[in-house]
Amino acid sequence: MSILTSRPVLRWAVPALAAVTVVGAGVAAKTIAGAAGPSLPPRTAAQLLVDLQTAQLDGLSGTVVEKADLGLPPAVTSLAGALGGAQGSSALTSLVSGKHTLRVWYSGPDKARVSLLGSGSESDIIKNANELWLWDSKSNTAQHHVFTPDEIKNPDKGLPHGLPSGLPSDLGNSMPTNPQDAANLALKAIDPTTNVRTGNTALVAGRNAYELILTPKDGESLVSEVRLAIDAQEHLPLRVQVFAKGLADPAIEVGFTQVSFTRPDNAEFTFSPPAGVKVSDLKDLMGGAAHATTPKIPDANPTDKPTSTVIGTGWTSVLVLRMSQQAPSGPGDSQNAQALNGLLQSLPKAGNGTALKTNLFSVLLTNDGRILVGAVSPEKLAQVANQPAAQLK
Repeated sequence: MSILTSRPVLRWAVPALAAVTVVGAGVAAKTIAGAAGPSLPPRTAAQLLVDLQTAQLDGLSGTVVEKADLGLPPAVTSLAGALGGAQGSSALTSLVSGKHTLRVWYSGPDKARVSLLGSGSESDIIKNANELWLWDSKSNTAQHHVFTPDEIKNPDKGLPHGLPSGLPSDLGNSMPTNPQDAANLALKAIDPTTNVRTGNTALVAGRNAYELILTPKDGESLVSEVRLAIDAQEHLPLRVQVFAKGLADPAIEVGFTQVSFTRPDNAEFTFSPPAGVKVSDLKDLMGGAAHATTPKIPDANPTDKPTSTVIGTGWTSVLVLRMSQQAPSGPGDSQNAQALNGLLQSLPKAGNGTALKTNLFSVLLTNDGRILVGAVSPEKLAQVANQPAAQLK
């Protein structure tokens, strides 16, 4: 099982730090620390994993600084903003590069809020019981959805009833009954593909923290190591740093610069759209309703359903997708499709397709319409694309 999968508190805490970064990727932020870490009682890697597994979070609020240096070409970051339907420093898609400041609030299992602050603007995701709001001040738009009892009970039938986790959940859901069981399960889950060790102590957001270091065993991974700064008292992640091979500074980093572990006021989770804001139902938009800023790439068979599979395990696993594609429905879609096609033509060739390589992951778009993504080189993706398991129907 994933070391964080069985703990709902951690399924929220890490993604909130990552500001709803999707897929499973995380992001990060440097927090100023002293020349030497604080003096703390020694703790082993197993003990720190127990701390993570048994952490309890009643409430939290704080400021997060996020930084991403993935080595993306400027054309990619520009296109990400266009495809996201929002522009400027407060667009959630802007998190793929640069430095950003966020505010986060959490109160129990059913109230959470993340605000991405831009230059004179902000984007918010607000979850309050059975209600979800997405608000973008720059475009003066909001999406809203009230979950039905059936959607809450069966989240796969509707929208996710919590903030997106972006964490793996395919390794099982065993729940440890005591700290030692938690340590054994966590170490068993990590051991096949990961080396785990402790690092130095640190001062993060004014709080003492231990450091846990995860290193891939497979040398083909573009990730060199992941460093988690774990609060010495609350046992929650305060900072996450992801390092790429050959680079001294983190490629992805997210961390608190200020944090409080008390419950925020309920007013933080109440949202009323300002006057003049256009409100749409989020489920309608995600279900395929017309939306001028959502790109649809032309394809001869618009009825195809998306299919996917994962090949390999651990840090070098590769996601293979074949997405359904539809013809453009409006001027905005046509412009985005043209921009995307121009970007694809500028990318280098790899095997039977075109490839994009960043510091931490690569993407291969094959000539037959498949997309392969993994924390490996484009050459490795090309090899995987030729395997029988990767030939999606």
